Amino acid sequence: MSLLQVLVPCSAQMAAQNASVQNSPAALLNQLVKAVLNEDEGCDVSQHFQFALRIISSNFAPSVEQDEFHVSEKIKRKLAREGRESDAAYFSELHRKLQAQGKLQNRWSILYLLLSLASNQKDEKAKPSSASIFGRGLPNLATSTPFVPRNVHQTPGISEFSSGSNVITQSSGIGSGISNISGTTPTPHSYAPGYLTTPGLTFAPNPQSVGSQLAQMLVGDTGSKTAQSKLVPSSKVQRSNVTKQGMSSSPMEENTSFEVTEEVIVRDLVYVFQGIEGKYIKYNYSEDAFRLDSQVGIPRPTRDLVHKLAELGWLFLKVKKYVEKRSQDKAFGLVGQSFTAALQQELTEYYRLLAVLEAQQQEPEDGFEVNSASALTLLQLNVWTFDPLNRMKWLAILVDGCKNKKGGALASAIHSYTFHGDGSVQKLINHILKLVAFPLRQMMDKWIYDGLLADKYHEFFVAADPSVKEEKLWHKKYTLRKSMLPSFISMDQARQILLIGKSINFLKQVCKDNSPITGKGSDDMVEKYSKYENTEIFLDKDFDGKFQKVIDKAYQDTSKKLLDVLHQRFKFLDHLKAMRRYLLLGQGDFIKHLMDLLQADLVKPAQFLYLHNLTGVLETAIRATNAQYDDSEILDRLDVRLLELSPGDTGWDVFSLDYHVDGPISTVFTPQCKILYLRVFNFLWRAKRMEYILTQVWKDQMSNARLLMKEIPELSPLLHHIHTLAAEMVHFIHQMQYYINFEVMECSYDELWKQVNKATDLDKIIAAHETFLDTILQRSLLDNESQKLLTQLRVIFDLVVQFQGMQEEFFKVSLEERERRRKDVETIEGRTEMGEWGTTQLEEEDKRRLQQEFKKNFIPSERAKLKVLAQTLQDMVQKFLVMLTSHSDDSLRLLAVRLDFNEVYKAKEPKLRSPEVYQKRKKRVL
Repeated sequence: MSLLQVLVPCSAQMAAQNASVQNSPAALLNQLVKAVLNEDEGCDVSQHFQFALRIISSNFAPSVEQDEFHVSEKIKRKLAREGRESDAAYFSELHRKLQAQGKLQNRWSILYLLLSLASNQKDEKAKPSSASIFGRGLPNLATSTPFVPRNVHQTPGISEFSSGSNVITQSSGIGSGISNISGTTPTPHSYAPGYLTTPGLTFAPNPQSVGSQLAQMLVGDTGSKTAQSKLVPSSKVQRSNVTKQGMSSSPMEENTSFEVTEEVIVRDLVYVFQGIEGKYIKYNYSEDAFRLDSQVGIPRPTRDLVHKLAELGWLFLKVKKYVEKRSQDKAFGLVGQSFTAALQQELTEYYRLLAVLEAQQQEPEDGFEVNSASALTLLQLNVWTFDPLNRMKWLAILVDGCKNKKGGALASAIHSYTFHGDGSVQKLINHILKLVAFPLRQMMDKWIYDGLLADKYHEFFVAADPSVKEEKLWHKKYTLRKSMLPSFISMDQARQILLIGKSINFLKQVCKDNSPITGKGSDDMVEKYSKYENTEIFLDKDFDGKFQKVIDKAYQDTSKKLLDVLHQRFKFLDHLKAMRRYLLLGQGDFIKHLMDLLQADLVKPAQFLYLHNLTGVLETAIRATNAQYDDSEILDRLDVRLLELSPGDTGWDVFSLDYHVDGPISTVFTPQCKILYLRVFNFLWRAKRMEYILTQVWKDQMSNARLLMKEIPELSPLLHHIHTLAAEMVHFIHQMQYYINFEVMECSYDELWKQVNKATDLDKIIAAHETFLDTILQRSLLDNESQKLLTQLRVIFDLVVQFQGMQEEFFKVSLEERERRRKDVETIEGRTEMGEWGTTQLEEEDKRRLQQEFKKNFIPSERAKLKVLAQTLQDMVQKFLVMLTSHSDDSLRLLAVRLDFNEVYKAKEPKLRSPEVYQKRKKRVL
């Protein structure tokens, strides 16, 4: 029960029953009021009683800590200074009895109240008012800054003594900033862990006379002349206060130079250390610093020393304002809050220093004089604040260096100061950095062990895009936020950390595998170094590689689990083989049989092709070749695809095979990769068609050439020319096929297979696969650099197709001529057997005419066509060889040597013999 709850009912009962209960708390308070006012027993002091009741019921907190022993010792010293040694001994006995009774629960409050009342009594001749008497009994508002309740100015009586001076109320013992004030400069609380409110006074049901004797001894009663004579007159107290403050009049009023004591300057400096203006040390806004009043007459060295010491208050204000501002900023993040907490720890240590300084200052307490010989001096203050000033200076430097930064960028800014050569500065910065890095370490632990990105304020160096779908999770959802990468984490470590968490999320979300990762947390080292006590391994002091070992362990376990799931559950290697066999034409028997089956359909115009017919042909080719032994899952993914149609395209131009991928394997075989596969397939399919055409050409020559040479001898030179031209084309196409199939496809695929088998994570598999595609695109003349070469090669391919058509037409006419001649011979033989003339003169002339027309018209025409075609082929091949010779790729330059192994084209083309070609090639290589 509080004092107010006890005293208010008692006061009402006193007014009605004239204080029938003499030992009640209200009666005792009434006696104290009469004793202080020096009134007779029958006088009416109800007004003063009510005022005292309001004062006691308020929440004013004294500027001393609740220490009963300290208050009792002060009372003893007070009595001893007044020459009342016997009263001091008597007080000690009474205090011992109070402690032995154990009925009074708030003895400290009672003793402090009595001491405050006794120490502020005025001269009995002056008729004091209630405000002046009881106002002195509490902490002086002109020289201290007590805790003021929100409704304090609305309480009657309290405004009487609080309105006379401008009071600055602070929410903490140090003060929250600089305030422009007028009149008397307020004094801050002494630093304490917390500001305590005055507890309510509670009394035992029937208090003994010990309390009354104690009150009479300290504050006196109406019949005690000894007590009255030993009261300090107010005029003496006022003169003492003026002497202590070191001034006789206000310097601002007289505008003249005056001197102040060192004690006053020290007291002002203690206020300034708390960020509060003193009486003579004010904040200069133009200079942004605390400056001593120019009217104060002190030596220049002393003034400089004061300004140097006042810098500590300016630095404190800078740090404190930053902490107060950022502590309310929720968007500052966990790292930022850790930084403010670290600064607050340093400020707490600084508050302890201020408490020590206030104790060392030894100001007069409660109006009593003390020996000033042991008071704190400026030189002592300089020694006490030497290290705190340097420490606070570096805190201010950190505050300036960390403006507008958060998360990993904030940690990097702090880490940059750890390279300072001063060991004390390094220790301070490392301590703060350890606290700041702790949230980052927690985020990293959740990321690399659980795949969780607990980064509400975007402070971590791993960023996630929630709008990305699962099929693009690996490539686009998680990225490195380089601006938030701490400087004590290397880029390689950051990539490993990104890969670990990304692998965990890939397993859970894409692979639908929630099984535990083998080995995670099994190593004692991982358990040990994931604790807060070892956050320093997160910093650059990781000389023994412990932090790297933690990352490597998590990386190895997670990546191994992911690759095992891809290889075993999703059969990634089987799909990779299928891509090689079908889209890159590695399954020779299947491709050959498919071409045979599609020959009749693909020669048609592209618009007459039907996808369902082509799909049926594909299934037939699968069942008739070794492709039927592949896994059914692989064969189900194989399909036919028609490319975009263009005017004049045939089936050969638009036909393509397709391979459907989904799930985790689509992370490797992305849609972009499939487009590249289709480009390579189109090129290989065209080259394979050239080989198929020349095979058909050779078959036609073998089956028809001998018959024609025997029955139509005049075709022998032409047939020989056709044969040599076909051989030249076969040589070119075979060398190109060999180069593409073995030097490009097989070598690149073999390298891909090696890289995939020794890959330690999915990123390396993806990188190896992309390198494989880039290599075959470059060496197959499908890259941007080889566009002209590819165009030239396609012209040669068109010449092969044109040669096939020309040969077919040649053999068609030649076979018709042969058939006509055979019929003439058969007619002559039939007639001869019948005993008739084999032929007539008219028929002989007609036959001779037709043969002459064949010799004069067809053979020269075909010879001219072959000659033009052969010359065009040689020109195109020579130009192609010149381009190959000047190419930057070594394998393509070697292809030029293979195509012209007997230097036939070199002998015909001067550019191939010119050294400029090789010089140009050399420059391009360099």
